[in-house]
Amino acid sequence: MRIGILTYHFSTNYGALMQAYGLRQWLISEGHEASFINYHPAYVEGSTGLRGALDPRQLKSSLKALFLRAAQLRRRLAGNPQQEKQFEQFRREVLGVSSPALQDEREVEAFLNSPEGRFDALICGSDQIWNPSPPKGLDRSYFLAFDSAAGDARRIAYAPSFGRGALDPRHAEEARRCISKLDAVSVREASGATIVKQLAGITPAVVPDPTILLGDFSALTFCAESISEGHVFCYALRSAQGIREIAELAGETFGQPVLSPDNPHRRWREIGITVHPSPAGWAALIERAGYVVTNSFHGTAFAILMQKPFLVAGLGGARLSLNDRALNLLRAVGLEDRFIPADRIGLARDRLLAPIDWSQVEAALATLQEQGRSYLRRELALAGQPERTRRTG
Repeated sequence: MRIGILTYHFSTNYGALMQAYGLRQWLISEGHEASFINYHPAYVEGSTGLRGALDPRQLKSSLKALFLRAAQLRRRLAGNPQQEKQFEQFRREVLGVSSPALQDEREVEAFLNSPEGRFDALICGSDQIWNPSPPKGLDRSYFLAFDSAAGDARRIAYAPSFGRGALDPRHAEEARRCISKLDAVSVREASGATIVKQLAGITPAVVPDPTILLGDFSALTFCAESISEGHVFCYALRSAQGIREIAELAGETFGQPVLSPDNPHRRWREIGITVHPSPAGWAALIERAGYVVTNSFHGTAFAILMQKPFLVAGLGGARLSLNDRALNLLRAVGLEDRFIPADRIGLARDRLLAPIDWSQVEAALATLQEQGRSYLRRELALAGQPERTRRTG
């Protein structure tokens, strides 16, 4: 079966690339021909316009756009050139992305109406593709909500995330219309299922992130650059609050260096030693770590998949709702105690050496994987059939 995928495959973010790799590799392992539709809108990790810069209501959007521009410029001028090449090489050689980027919905629809854009099924997901962005709002392309394209391709949502526990009411009606265009709906978090239920009156399947779906990244880490073993791996996104203290505690406790991959959006002084791994090298750094400390969903997922002792540093303040993604996963595998709330960092000292029952975790992961795999197999089996039946889980 020929399958087109719409997700954040282009992002300069390790987790985004790993979930993209996970979904495509699993589909290929099932015998399908899977490829990414190279949609790369400028508002995602790119240069966005400063619309309404003098309007106080647009201040947050304008500041974020300005920051993204500055980060992009800093990456070009002061970033690690070898790492940039490694990201590009990964997209081209591992993800198989070589076609020109599509900039907007009009270009995506034109591609889907062309001979090379004919697919038996389209899959949107995973990652935070349903999270409204300040400059754009909701992106219809990431809901497969095309009016005059895609032909008879079955439109399947696999594990998209809204990014937080609730959707801004301003986007509710648009989200409802977009969801109605889908033939099969699933989400990554239980909180996302609640949002869809409230918006569209349907109960979506809750399925695991594609990294969990695939489960095995040994083929990727086998090809990674040479990496030492036993270090404390610290993967921090959005904030260093809390995670710095936990990572330093782990380093002191185990007498090992703290290694942190470079983050082009970092606004804090480095934690431990900054390293510049390739995407495969990032996965290998976790695989060969003695301990993992993270505040990231995908950092959490890989620590679990690779059975590494770990702690998750909770985000606080205005970012509190961003913990939902990691917490949903931790609850699903019975590891809620590995989460350290932002206002209770002192708990890390007691939980750092607490053992993990990996046999229990393996059983829970197997259940999650079967949920995702059976959902996709069922929905793809319906692709190409004369009657397109909507399924909800």
